[in-house]
Parts: sequence; structure tokens; C-alpha cells
Amino acid sequence: MNRPKELDFDIAHLGHVELLTPKFEESALFFKNILGLQEVYSNNESVYLRCWGDYEEYSIKLTKSDQAGVGHTALRTISPEALERKAKAIEAAGRGIGWIDGDKGHGRAYRFYGPDGHIMELYYESSFYQAPDHLRPTLKNQPQKFTGHGAAVKTLDHINYLSSNPEADGEFAENVLGLRLTEQIVMNDGHKAAVWYRATNKSYDLVYTEDATGSKGRLHHIAFAVESMSDIVRAANFFIDHNVYIEFAPSKHAINQTYFVYVYEPGGNRIEVCSGGYLILAPDWKPITWTEEERKRGQAWGNKTVETFHTYGTPIIAELDKAGKK
Repeated sequence: MNRPKELDFDIAHLGHVELLTPKFEESALFFKNILGLQEVYSNNESVYLRCWGDYEEYSIKLTKSDQAGVGHTALRTISPEALERKAKAIEAAGRGIGWIDGDKGHGRAYRFYGPDGHIMELYYESSFYQAPDHLRPTLKNQPQKFTGHGAAVKTLDHINYLSSNPEADGEFAENVLGLRLTEQIVMNDGHKAAVWYRATNKSYDLVYTEDATGSKGRLHHIAFAVESMSDIVRAANFFIDHNVYIEFAPSKHAINQTYFVYVYEPGGNRIEVCSGGYLILAPDWKPITWTEEERKRGQAWGNKTVETFHTYGTPIIAELDKAGKK
């Protein structure tokens, strides 16, 4: 029997995402009043927002910008030593930007570019959230009380990047960052159209999806988890009552088996509210491969994927996002 590839588990999980928006005030109200996040810090350029179930101080850093998209994605390592190891590996791969002193809620971090140009950072030192009296939970093993506000999203779940070359991004994620491939779509010509990667036992934290426009460094979506499918239905009802455009109505993904609903926030970024999925406990897990024909069948219950999934992303390229070609 062939021995499986050694796993280092130096990266613990997705920590937070900096999301860029050209409609700062409207986007901030969406995350607070529609999704139900709490504001932790703010300044003239950014507001830091948290999901009620995340243990760190914040989940999203929302920043003013001329266009929508992702500023940076932060991954927490399992130790200071793991941070140093990964920084050296990234530097050796020629992708390093360098060290920064840190930001609100976390210590020094190492920044780098993924192959398609997405900016990421690794950090270890982190401040655990300390709830004020009005948000102190009855259950001591959750970071704050459940408020039930808006869609009441519980945790930041994953990020899905658009990429001009998902396979190259995936190889970097696997061979340099040490993430593990769980599922993939392989087209008839042999190229990979999408890849799903995990840090530990949750089936995915980071996804690369082929950008049909051929653009580089864009964002497909960020996802927030709720506890059940009924919470997704509740969110969808809340969205329509508040005139939030639903791009993809509640259903179930075939890949990773998550339930979902997709919307756009005011700045233009795609947002998923999700639940379900599965854990990976097998140390010798073999990635699941989906063929082009299998994906044409649609999602788990047979409904087709909306066409904008393959073309729309942020930053928005109007003439490309609409038609999927120049």
C-alpha cells in the first residue's frame, strides 16, 4: 500500500477576510442589520465586524475602496513556529510580500500573493473575543449570546476565489501552505475548473473556481454559516422583505453537500449563507473528482447552477461579467 502524503496541519483555519466596498455606509448597514454581525471597531476607512459564534474578535474587516473585491484573506497558524515555517516556505516559493506588525485583534503577520494575485496573510497571535455585559452568553462555551438579529450568521465559513488558473492556485495551497484537497471538478480536456481545500477536519476553507472571463485575482464569494437549513430559509425570507437581491435561491450543493442561499451586498460582493457539509476524519482521505458531465446535472437536487456563477465576480468587469467573454 502506498503511504499517504504527510500532512503538516500548520494552518488552523480561515481567520478573517478584508472585504472592499465602494458603498461603505450601505455595506456596513447590510452586514450589521441584514446579516446580523456586530461592530467591534471602526475608523474612517474600515469597520471590523464579528459573527456571534466566532471566537476571535472579528470575522470581517470592511474597507472603503473605489471598487468591490477582497483586500486580503487571513489564515491563522497553529503556533508561532508554524508561522515561521510557512513564511520561509512562501518566501522560498517567491510569493512573499513581507511582515506587517499586525492589525486589530492579532499580532504580526506575513503577507504574500497567491499565484493569481490574491493577497493573503498568516498570523498566530490573536485576541479572543470578550463579550460586554449585554452580549455575555448564558452558555460559557460560546463567545457571545445569540441575538437573532437579521440572518444571525454564526461563523465565517469559507472564501471562494475566482482564478484564471485554479490548478496553479491549488498546487500552491497544497504544496506551500499545506492545505489538503477534498473535492475537484476536472473537465473533459483534463484541466481543473474548481478545487476545494481544507486546513483541518472541516471539508473546506478555501476554494478556487475558474473565472470564465479570464480575469485574475477576483473574488467569487465569502460564506457565513448558520446552524440549519431552516435558518437559510429564514434568511431568504428576511432578504426578500428587505429588498436584497437573491441570485441563487435556497438549495443544496452536490459538492461538499452544503445548503445555501446567495445574495449580493450593496457594494457588489457575492455573499453566501450556508449550513451543513461534512467533516473529514479519515487521515488517508482521497479527493473526490467530479467530471464535466456530472456537473452538468446541476446541484444535489437537480437544479442548474445560475449562469452568473461562472462570470460574475468582484472587482466587477461589467462587459465581461454580463457575457462571460470580451
